[in-house]
Amino acid sequence: MKYLSLFVLTFFTLTASAQPQQKKEQIIIDGISRQFVTYIPSITDISYKMPVIVSLHGRLGTGEGMMGFADFRPIAQEEKFIIVCPNGINRSWNDGRPTPAQKKEINDVKFIDQLITYILNTYHGDASRVYVTGMSNGGFMSSRLACELNSRIAAVAVVGASMDKDMAYHPNKPIPIMYIQGTKDPLVPFEGGTMKGAGGEIYGHEDILKLWADTDHCNNAPVITNLPLIVHDGTSIIKEEYNNPATGINVIGYTVTYGGHTWPGGTQYLPKFLIGTLSHNMNACQVIWDFFKGYKVMN
Repeated sequence: MKYLSLFVLTFFTLTASAQPQQKKEQIIIDGISRQFVTYIPSITDISYKMPVIVSLHGRLGTGEGMMGFADFRPIAQEEKFIIVCPNGINRSWNDGRPTPAQKKEINDVKFIDQLITYILNTYHGDASRVYVTGMSNGGFMSSRLACELNSRIAAVAVVGASMDKDMAYHPNKPIPIMYIQGTKDPLVPFEGGTMKGAGGEIYGHEDILKLWADTDHCNNAPVITNLPLIVHDGTSIIKEEYNNPATGINVIGYTVTYGGHTWPGGTQYLPKFLIGTLSHNMNACQVIWDFFKGYKVMN
């Protein structure tokens, strides 16, 4: 074990750079090549163990696309954390609903588990500061990981997604978690109910917050804050925060009033009539990182 640790540190020393690096990589899981894109900020202090954000694309997305779609890279360079954006099978994740990956019986929980191990070992990452976020199908997968991989994840942030009510998994352990959802999302209904496509009966935004607040033993009544407008784009942001004073765990919800199936502060990647309105009243990447960095994996 001592020699393995020395090898990893030596390898990281050789790859540490004065310039940030972005590279395509792969590992083999269940005989399948699983591909991902990794961003490593420039770093000179090789003794520093960097936090890791695993960022999951939506249905029909890719890891490379997610790297730019939810662009944490400027923050990662400033704050010194690793970003890894994996590819789902057939551009989908097995979050338990009938997605292409689920129909192929792809074990994406196992993939993310082993991907975390690879990143930690290869890049001298901090095992106590591993975080997961995702959009849409990637957000539903993030909810699954909060239930099934919470021993390795310090906090989770879900954008444009919720959780299906009929899954075999469910919240079973306290974990800090955040949901960001638009009230006019045409694909993932804010109030919950039946989804189109690979959907079933999903929790509404308020219901999923209360479910996790109960799991995390938070106060019953959230603190509600109307965030100040940054621009007048037709959207506004309401923050709900459930807190457990004993543990410091928070369950946070951001309601993007009149927001669509989008990543706030990102890009209008499809026309409004298909996905709704993009809000510029929040930088979701910055909000998510500010949430993440306050937590470490709980034993």
